Amino acid sequence: MPSFPTAPKRDHLITQHGKTRNDEYYWLREKENPEVLGYLRAESDYLEEVLGHTKPLQETLFAEMKGRLKEADSSVPEKRGGYFHYSRMEQGKSYPIYCRRKGSLESPEEILLDHNALAEGHDFSSIGAVEVSPDGSKLAYTLDYEGNEAYTIHIRDLATGKLYDETIPNTSGSVYELGGVEWANDSETIYYITLDDALRSDKLHRHKIGSDPASDELLVHEGDPSYFLWMYKTRDDRYIMTYHHSTNTREMRFLSADDPNSEPRVMQARVSGLEYFAAHHNGKFYIVNNDGAKNFKLSVAPVERPAKENWVEVIPHREDVLLEGVSAFQHHIVLRERKDGLRQIRICNPGNVTDSRLTQFPEPAYSVELENNPEFDTRLLRISYSSLITPTTIVDIDMNTGAWEVKKTTEIPSGYNQEEYVSERIHATAPDGARVPISIVYKKGLARDGKNPTLLHGYGAYGAIVDADFVSSRFSLLDRGFVFAIGHIRGGLDMGRAWYEGGRVFNKKNSFTDFIACAEHLIKEGYTSKEKLGIMGVSAGGLLVTASLIMRPDLFQAVVAKVAFTDVVTSMSDPTIPLTTLEWNEWGNPEIQEEFEYMISYSPYDNIRANSYPNILLTTGLNDPRVAYWEPAKFAARLRANKTDDTLLALKTNYSAGHAGSSGRYDHLKEIALEYAFLIDQLASERKSV
Repeated sequence: MPSFPTAPKRDHLITQHGKTRNDEYYWLREKENPEVLGYLRAESDYLEEVLGHTKPLQETLFAEMKGRLKEADSSVPEKRGGYFHYSRMEQGKSYPIYCRRKGSLESPEEILLDHNALAEGHDFSSIGAVEVSPDGSKLAYTLDYEGNEAYTIHIRDLATGKLYDETIPNTSGSVYELGGVEWANDSETIYYITLDDALRSDKLHRHKIGSDPASDELLVHEGDPSYFLWMYKTRDDRYIMTYHHSTNTREMRFLSADDPNSEPRVMQARVSGLEYFAAHHNGKFYIVNNDGAKNFKLSVAPVERPAKENWVEVIPHREDVLLEGVSAFQHHIVLRERKDGLRQIRICNPGNVTDSRLTQFPEPAYSVELENNPEFDTRLLRISYSSLITPTTIVDIDMNTGAWEVKKTTEIPSGYNQEEYVSERIHATAPDGARVPISIVYKKGLARDGKNPTLLHGYGAYGAIVDADFVSSRFSLLDRGFVFAIGHIRGGLDMGRAWYEGGRVFNKKNSFTDFIACAEHLIKEGYTSKEKLGIMGVSAGGLLVTASLIMRPDLFQAVVAKVAFTDVVTSMSDPTIPLTTLEWNEWGNPEIQEEFEYMISYSPYDNIRANSYPNILLTTGLNDPRVAYWEPAKFAARLRANKTDDTLLALKTNYSAGHAGSSGRYDHLKEIALEYAFLIDQLASERKSV
């Protein structure tokens, strides 16, 4: 094996609560230091050497994945006002083209925005928002060329195609957030949110089209560094809503979209531990909230008196059902619920929400999401449905009858036969007795002889849920004899609010022991063995897999940790790093000794010891604002200095991207091909099918 790069050790002593640590790779934070970039480049060169033999396999995998994409494709058009809007992809191009047709689908196509043209000459290009004014005359969109999720707003006159002179930089609006730009109903005013020095969305502004952004009015400043500020426009176009979000507390404000000079009103002032989210319907707010309701309940209040003392409960708390969200339509209220780890859609009568219907889904394990559904006065609810073996299907549900109309099923041009694959829902038992669901998929006929290469995936943080959805690239593993499994571990909301609480702050280690229990169960049941087991996690899921490999280095053969959060204590001790102050309620605040001691007991970077470790592929993005590039880099450097074996450890840095990796669809597939080639090489290289 080629000699690997070594990062110099430089003493950096950190003392907290009487405990001193030496972070000898702290210097890797110095992004402008040429030595730092030199080390990252050396790691990239090393990765090319040690995985160079997999290049033919990577090319094969990329070709397979590309073959499953319908390269020239279009989204299902959705009606907004007098237009049908859709996006489409062209053969050989990496980015979508945003279009509309006036009045009917037979009308001439009008291209609103061609992302491919905007991306020319840039290694990275992300569009966060594409919003047409209510009168259809203007387009506001947000663009990021760095990957750091600081977007610039551009405004185009759709009649002439010309851009307005003003641009507005440093705004929010990434794929992770609500609302990059919203229009007032006069079609002359936009609302937007800017970022502070730590890239936290904190200020809501109002801008008159054609004016100097320097004169824009500041409407809301979220001064508490533990909160994000988001916004959205109600479906009926009546209000612009602000959404102030911390880990365990929410606050909302609203202002009239009809009056560009209106001021925001507080719906319910923040109360520690009170979470709520509201949808407007004919002078009332329907409010999902946890006031005395761990799994949330539904209340209603008049717009004139929206504070909590006026909330009237209409759907009570249920021990076995998590109420996730509410959407309002002219003649229906739609609730998103979760029971036994699976999403439910409940369609209700606004006059009596207990008069309701649950949508029935055809498989025992699946994923379902609401589409945009921009029309308020409609009887049709559009959803996206899939499972581990069912390609994504866009469905219109008649909210009056429950009838389904399939609008589109994702086409797999290279061919796909659902009958060749099997999906299951099984359970592992955690050390404390908790039953942990596992979604699993593999090719039919697979023998449970312990010899199957297996990839176990998980996340387990923020209440986020990894649903059992369809991912076409995954079949490059399944067709090579892999088992793919998702561990629905604590820290997510899969099994209700208590499931989330069971995996955060002082319960965080449950996430890791749940995941380890899933791995052990797959081995016990004959799906795989230690020598054939790989694990993968992204971001907080990267913390999951690196903490698990530190706790049980004997249990896994291969690990892929993408943009991995590995340096928990040092990062959470630095409020200048984006997101730190927002996440103290998720991980803990190191300023509090008890929380510091618990965090440092599992922080992967702080628990590396001289030992044998699995084969590991780490990835990072140089411009990542969520998990800084230096976390995977420091982890790689320290692990190299301590590991006592000759297993592979490689670090891949994307030098022009952020947290989500490459922005173009083909470059994204190439990243997946590298990860899969690593896994196949480590877990299944002797198999003839490779």
